[in-house]
Amino acid sequence: MKSAAVVNYAPERGSVEIREIPKPTIGEEDVLLEVAAVGVCGSDLHQWTADHSWPVNYPVVLGHEFGGHIVELGSRVAGWREGDRVVSETAAVIDPNNPMSRRGLYNLDPTRKGFGYGVDGAMTRFVRVPARCLHRVPDALAFEQACLTEPCCVAFNAVVENTRLKPGDRVIVLGPGTIGILCAAVARLCGAEVAVVGLASDRHRLGIAGHYGAEVIVGDATEWARRRDGLGADCVIDAAGVSATLKLAMQLVRPDGGITKVGWGPQPLGFSLDPLVQKNVTLQGSFSHNWPVWERVIALLASGQLDVKPIIGGVWPVTEWQAAFERMHQGEVVKSVLKPG
Repeated sequence: MKSAAVVNYAPERGSVEIREIPKPTIGEEDVLLEVAAVGVCGSDLHQWTADHSWPVNYPVVLGHEFGGHIVELGSRVAGWREGDRVVSETAAVIDPNNPMSRRGLYNLDPTRKGFGYGVDGAMTRFVRVPARCLHRVPDALAFEQACLTEPCCVAFNAVVENTRLKPGDRVIVLGPGTIGILCAAVARLCGAEVAVVGLASDRHRLGIAGHYGAEVIVGDATEWARRRDGLGADCVIDAAGVSATLKLAMQLVRPDGGITKVGWGPQPLGFSLDPLVQKNVTLQGSFSHNWPVWERVIALLASGQLDVKPIIGGVWPVTEWQAAFERMHQGEVVKSVLKPG
């Protein structure tokens, strides 16, 4: 049996196309998942436009935000049944003996390979998934929302685990993409005052950020940053990733404040980091997520405390991947979702 798949086949710009691929063969500790829905991530777009900064094993099926039903179990898989509704973490390959994996921080294992760049992802009908990656999805949570557990976990890990916000903190999020908006949403759940900053071309996405209780700012956020006592924001979350936003973050953050960088960007900085020293600022990177984060986020999604419906701009068949990619790339929607069926 062959299925249509969205394949990134070379490092050159635009090297993505639909290909027919065979049904995967699973190992004894894997399950075969029939994909119900898969989110389009900014990293998928970056591989399509060839401006990414991570190694890719070409050719590879894109897609790492996904959920579906188990249709086949490996011989050593326990605790799961065919038909179970699940979502999957992204750490498709890890070294269980790596010191980071032993601490439960397998997301920081340097040998880790993820779906959609290291191994085949989920923009197709069937995907092979290690059983250790699975989490149950409550029946009441539709897959169009459940498949976005992964970006929610990126935001939760950045805001809660790495930034450790407190109620009343004043937080600026730079970049109104999926991760930026979700970081704002999680920061609001933590009791923070939040502003999301973008460009004039981001007005639609900034409007979505407003649904989550964030103040939206086009352009200069200096006045908002200094509104309380003139010193700046307690925390700036850089969800844009380009060099200029880190420089901006250093200007907006208060002395003894923090900057959390969750956005990727391969460009050299081209400016001094002395303001970090002068202001005694903590610069924190945040990458991926792990098992406890997923369990907490699924609970938030299932309870309705974290609602991803406002960011979903449309659902497309997987064969119409290019339209879904284009709408996101142009900023017309925050998040596109594909349905392989």
